[in-house]
Amino acid sequence: MEMEDSYHFKVIHRTLNYIEQHQADNLSLENLSLAMNMSQGHLQKLFSKWVGVSPKRYQQYLALVHARKLLQLKYKTSETADLVGFSGKSKLHDLFVTWEAMSPGEYAKKGEGLVLFYDWYTSILGDMLAIGNSKGLCGIAFASVMGKAKTLSDLCSRWPGAKFTQDGASINHLVNPLIARKGSTKALVSGGPFQIKVWEALISIPEGHVTTYSDLAHLIGSPKSSRAVGTAVGRNPLSLIIPCHRVIRKDGHLGGYHWGLPIKKTILALENGWSNSTHP
Repeated sequence: MEMEDSYHFKVIHRTLNYIEQHQADNLSLENLSLAMNMSQGHLQKLFSKWVGVSPKRYQQYLALVHARKLLQLKYKTSETADLVGFSGKSKLHDLFVTWEAMSPGEYAKKGEGLVLFYDWYTSILGDMLAIGNSKGLCGIAFASVMGKAKTLSDLCSRWPGAKFTQDGASINHLVNPLIARKGSTKALVSGGPFQIKVWEALISIPEGHVTTYSDLAHLIGSPKSSRAVGTAVGRNPLSLIIPCHRVIRKDGHLGGYHWGLPIKKTILALENGWSNSTHP
């Protein structure tokens, strides 16, 4: 990642946090620029480049999240004829993801004999942890709520038998397209059969839309398993790539998010912006 991009990501992350903390203030570009110690023109240009919409439009999308109006964007899962599945490719904005799922035997070994590389990356969502190997990324997490030490321990615990080495050079080619939201990357999915089924259903929910836990249960053919679906959603190791943030409660409340509810709010607002970025 270019040093300039890393700096820009930090600025955008700080701006997004400020907007979230001052949601009720309906910030003007002038006030926001003063708080960020930047000119209005520079902030507008930088924000629009990385977020996809202006600060004013982003605040409108964030208000949608806060006002529990996301159900207006509910995806009609009944219209989904076929799930994408982890046997081919899927598209996340302008990023193409090639999927591979660990075999049941490999999953049962809990990472025994597996060498996994990890590193920390700067993103517009704050410090991002990535874990993977030559087959693909198998873990993505965010640390701005939980802290880096706890986030690392939590994500690594998914593969207790694996050997972990901090070596960004081995996975940068997989992570950088994810951060830039364009190009191609690979994902190596590790989970039990029911979890895999739920996660496959998640990647069929388009960007800018949401679904509910109960609808997701119906989509996988287990209408009475909403609670188990919620557990599987919460154990998703590949945040952002497998979009567990797109699942909310049927009453419009956001529900939970393993890496912190503020991050879920931000991702949902960002995706609304990205999916409507042709109308900034």
